[in-house]
Amino acid sequence: MRFLIDNALSPIVAEGPRRAGHDAVHVRDYEMQAAADTEVFARAITEDRIIVSADTDLGTLLALRREKKPSLILFMLGANRNPGHQTALLLRNLPALAETLECGCVAVIEDDRIRIRRLPVGDA
Repeated sequence: MRFLIDNALSPIVAEGPRRAGHDAVHVRDYEMQAAADTEVFARAITEDRIIVSADTDLGTLLALRREKKPSLILFMLGANRNPGHQTALLLRNLPALAETLECGCVAVIEDDRIRIRRLPVGDA
């Protein structure tokens, strides 16, 4: 899988998927740490990447766009912003999410559950 880790997360979060054999880059790798969300989306679409973030604005923007891509993995972990914890959750849940991510979805990962919404948001 190909991931684009948003600036709302540490670059450390990109290291875990890379070690597991995935193609993962952080927006800082592209010097896009100050880029607008629309630019992050454009990059993800151009490179067929799944965005990984903790920025809920990305979910809202994705819903408004009414498109099937890019997929978004959104961490909603409350106070636990530890990159190691985020990476472990991501890697542990990827096998269950892989097929849906390829089809287009928003996957919200919390410590005790995952919620998945197929794209475009709002369609039956």
